[in-house]
Amino acid sequence: MRISAAQRTENENRIRAAMDRLLRGEIPSGGKCDIKTLASESAVDRTAFYGTRPYTHLRVEFERRLNAMREADEIPDPREAQITRLKAEITKLKERLTQSEQTVDELTDFRSQALSRLAAQHEEIVHLRESVICANHVTRLPPPRTVTIGSCS
Repeated sequence: MRISAAQRTENENRIRAAMDRLLRGEIPSGGKCDIKTLASESAVDRTAFYGTRPYTHLRVEFERRLNAMREADEIPDPREAQITRLKAEITKLKERLTQSEQTVDELTDFRSQALSRLAAQHEEIVHLRESVICANHVTRLPPPRTVTIGSCS
């Protein structure tokens, strides 16, 4: 079914008005800042925005404006902004978790090394004590001779 030029102009005006509302962040409940919501808000069939249909240029304009807003970090859809924020937070938390796990691993290794060294030192002390006990004969060295300066004998 063909539409008249007046109907097409009226539809384009409704689409542009809906586009402006969506890009300002006036998202209806249950909707998003996307073509599907644009079509339902402007009461135009969604297929009219694709291929060689009459409102393809408006879809391209909407997507261009939406991408420009995203690049400028102005996200009109509050849910999308929240999703973006939460994804960034999740990334930070994953990095912190990885760092914490690495620290725990390093401290566990340090603890194991310290315990091994303590055990080796203990074994050496026990061995030295046993060797002193087993050796009944300890030879004492004579005390050092004192030499007086200036006397020749």
